[in-house]
Amino acid sequence: MQFSVRLPVATHVLLCIGRFQGEYKTTSTFLAGSVNVHPVIIRKVLGQLRTAGLVEVAAGVGGAKLTRSPKDITLAVEEDEDLFHFQENPNPDCPVGRNIHRVLGTRLERIKQHMREDLARITLEELLDAVDEEPM
Repeated sequence: MQFSVRLPVATHVLLCIGRFQGEYKTTSTFLAGSVNVHPVIIRKVLGQLRTAGLVEVAAGVGGAKLTRSPKDITLAVEEDEDLFHFQENPNPDCPVGRNIHRVLGTRLERIKQHMREDLARITLEELLDAVDEEPM
């Protein structure tokens, strides 16, 4: 079982931009070096963050910058974010398969709501402070 890596990667990218903005050009290549993924993945994440209004990206080697103060950016995920994905065609002849969506559906929705509320309370500023206080 694995949750999406989009939230941790996007958070990592935002943290790098916030931490290094003004010190380094936070290009997709620079960010990819920190996240340790291919720059194409970073460009996709930057596109999503730009669409969400959290970053501006200068074409070429200009890099990215935050559009808001870190205290005004939270880890809240979009309402339609698919945190849990049901197996689409469970076996209808099995009592578990036949009932799994009904049994887990409302419970998973409750968990997702709690997660969204918790994530909305975590600011980028809080995480930046934690990055700088942790031993290397």
